[in-house]
Amino acid sequence: MHTKGVRPPPGHPRRYIVIGVLGMLAMLAALSSLLLGPVALSPERILEALVGHGDAIASTIVLELRLPRTLLGLIVGAMLGLSGAVLQGFLRNPLAEPAVLGTSNAASLGAVTALYFGLAEWHPAILPALAVVSALGSLGLLFLLAGNSESPLTLILAGIAVATLAGAGISLSLNLSPNPFAAMEIMNWLLGSLENRSFVHVWIALPCVVVGMVLLLWDARALDALTLGEDGARALGVSLGITRLRLLLGTAIGVGGAVAVSGAIGFVGLIVPHIIRPLTDRSPSAILVPSAIAGAALLTSADIAVRLIGTTAELKLGVVTAFLGIPVFLVHLLRERRLW
Repeated sequence: MHTKGVRPPPGHPRRYIVIGVLGMLAMLAALSSLLLGPVALSPERILEALVGHGDAIASTIVLELRLPRTLLGLIVGAMLGLSGAVLQGFLRNPLAEPAVLGTSNAASLGAVTALYFGLAEWHPAILPALAVVSALGSLGLLFLLAGNSESPLTLILAGIAVATLAGAGISLSLNLSPNPFAAMEIMNWLLGSLENRSFVHVWIALPCVVVGMVLLLWDARALDALTLGEDGARALGVSLGITRLRLLLGTAIGVGGAVAVSGAIGFVGLIVPHIIRPLTDRSPSAILVPSAIAGAALLTSADIAVRLIGTTAELKLGVVTAFLGIPVFLVHLLRERRLW
């Protein structure tokens, strides 16, 4: 990272307290996810199952159903929260999230392609592989459309074009679906869920998310420099081209791997940074780690809610997070409409 001359912002006295509190909330959400569900299990039975001495029923429920689901909630939520915080800082747009650059839609299109042609039945890794490849392909198309421009507005407009194209491909697959069952499978996946996930899905998502997080956190100080504008960032030694490439690659790989196993889950990357920002010094780098932790806690908690809400069919996680995103848009509407 070429950020010679960039000084870290002064440490906010509450930063570590915020991270500690959020960490405890994430741990509480994880424990609740293991404890709560349609089948009541005592903490003793759950602990015995985790250490390998539980009865057959408790071990099956905890190790094959709840634990993978809990881990994926933490992993996917952390990736979505972090990517939203990074993109809001990089694009200097408070409504930015992975969908703005078309990454989420492109990853969804790759997964839908695997479902449409029946490729997902060959091997569990084919669906996430196509999702990640499609996300990386959208990155190439984004660079092609944006050209050499380093303007955030150009990236946003190019991202809208990529997202629209991917959305059209998804709609086409639903329109031409060979049978109602295939269309239903695609729709269920698009609604987003962590239901019926196993450790196979955890090991598929984890490497992508780790690589994505490393790339996104690499340029934390460069995001602070960008608050001065492109010219100010260059004056501080930031290489905008390299920074942009690293951030977009991190978003494509990390979000592609997350979306591949969870389905299309929106608004987490939008909601979380707005919750965290007032608790910090508001510098872009200060909200990155807290946003990742808060994203993990939020998505895991939302997944607990869909399991406990009494409905004939389990609610989809993407539906719940979409309703959570509505208040954020309303708050910004009420706050900014005076400028219109």
